[in-house]
Amino acid sequence: QVQPVESGGGLVRAGGSLRLSCVASGRTFITYAMGWFRQAPGKEREFVAAISWGGASTTYDDAVKGRITIYRDNAKNTEYLQMNNLKPENTAVYYCGRANGAGIPTMSRLYDYWGRGTQVTVSS
Repeated sequence: QVQPVESGGGLVRAGGSLRLSCVASGRTFITYAMGWFRQAPGKEREFVAAISWGGASTTYDDAVKGRITIYRDNAKNTEYLQMNNLKPENTAVYYCGRANGAGIPTMSRLYDYWGRGTQVTVSS
């Protein structure tokens, strides 16, 4: 299996926007739900958003609803996380992962094939 590769992180001021990308090559990624998680220093990895394999279904953590959109383009083997109105508390390393079962889970233990992450830093 090829490990997913995240990109698009960076330093942004509060209120700004970023679009993260996750390239996950191979048929086994296209046919699975994918998700985004984040981990801040000293904290556990937490769920952000997830999307079904076809893109028709999505789920979000309540804290990010209305500010974050997850979508995917299977023709490009890529999923995206559009983040708007960012806040300093959104600072973290953001990871994408492949769901290893049915549905679009929100628990990290139900994901495998994690990428190495991309750093998002939001200044106040």
